[in-house]
Amino acid sequence: MAVYPDFGAVLRGLVDRRGLSLRDLARRVEVSEDGLKAQLRGAVPDGSILRRLAPTLGLHAADLFALAQVAVPEDLAPLDGTAREEVPGLVSLAVCLSPERRDQLRRYARSLPQHGRVEPVARPRPHHRYPPGPGAVLMYMLANRNLDWDGSAQVLARLTPVYLSASTIGRTGHGLEHLTPALVEAFATVLGVDPGDLAGFCGVGPVDPDRSLDPAAAAIAELIWDLRRLTAGQVRDVRKHARLLASP
Repeated sequence: MAVYPDFGAVLRGLVDRRGLSLRDLARRVEVSEDGLKAQLRGAVPDGSILRRLAPTLGLHAADLFALAQVAVPEDLAPLDGTAREEVPGLVSLAVCLSPERRDQLRRYARSLPQHGRVEPVARPRPHHRYPPGPGAVLMYMLANRNLDWDGSAQVLARLTPVYLSASTIGRTGHGLEHLTPALVEAFATVLGVDPGDLAGFCGVGPVDPDRSLDPAAAAIAELIWDLRRLTAGQVRDVRKHARLLASP
């Protein structure tokens, strides 16, 4: 079973993969070198530093919180947890669209107004509380995209060659399933993150350095991220728009 490193080691790996020096990183994110050194040495992750680091490291802030295995702040969490029910069906429609119409769909989703949060972020149910480890990080990153076990299984099947049951997704989160390079690559596709980064987080690898990204899957991963700011009703509107775009 892969062992998840402490966040200091994860952060060092991210910094090294990007060829950044500590001084350069501190300058870019406007954080003291001592503050960064503390994070690299395994200090309790500092939320304000995580928010500043994320753009420079090419990551979403919510995902950096997931990598640190600390609770994602409410302002970084998906707006409407009930919208997750609409995501797999929308992905099924999006995979059938031409690149041009997928772009139209994403522009439509981005054009919808931003609403405020109506309900507080729900506390995870007991079976969605995971022991520390790479599986937990994957589950938290999927949750950042409003994907639960069932939704994750459906989207994996639509965007990758990997077919897993919802229960297997859950077992992965609880560290009961073996993570392989192929499985990590599939999760990276759904998450829209660099597979080398994800393999490093999960202690799995190496992934195929010559692996070519599927442009359609990459575009849909970006769409999934865009949807997280919308209400369930708005995601249903996006789904209706996708049906119109899919019409001959």
